[in-house]
Amino acid sequence: MIQHPIAPVYDETSRILVLGSFPSVKSRETGFFYGHPQNRFWKVMAEVSDCSVPVTVEEKKAFLIKNHIAVWDVISSCDITGSSDSSIRNVVPNDLTVILEHAPIEKIFVNGKKAEALYQKFIQPDINRKAVCLPSTSPANAAWSLERLVEEWRKQIWN
Repeated sequence: MIQHPIAPVYDETSRILVLGSFPSVKSRETGFFYGHPQNRFWKVMAEVSDCSVPVTVEEKKAFLIKNHIAVWDVISSCDITGSSDSSIRNVVPNDLTVILEHAPIEKIFVNGKKAEALYQKFIQPDINRKAVCLPSTSPANAAWSLERLVEEWRKQIWN
């Protein structure tokens, strides 16, 4: 069983919550969300926010707070092989009230189909809030170009 090692990022001005499934091996190594250099999350978020791409963990945290975006994952702990979402078993979900009781979250988004399925199974029944599924920024989602991701994320997040 692997415990989620990264604290959520949010503050009292966060209006958007983006949830992944569980940190990849690279994210667990770097100690921050979307740490794999091939993951397009930071490029997409920078583009939809009309900002430069944050590089360091400090820049990424500042970027999220400035843009009123909270980031965390659906899973608190699980069994997982490497970074493979399809291998996830024995899920213990995160308690989103940590964020929802302290931030005026208006929209909840999940990054990819696995995060959506986990959210619907483990979190939505408890908090009774739907999440919008965005196409995954993972490099495994090769069907979506960076341009298509940016277009879809922009449409959903800032509509």
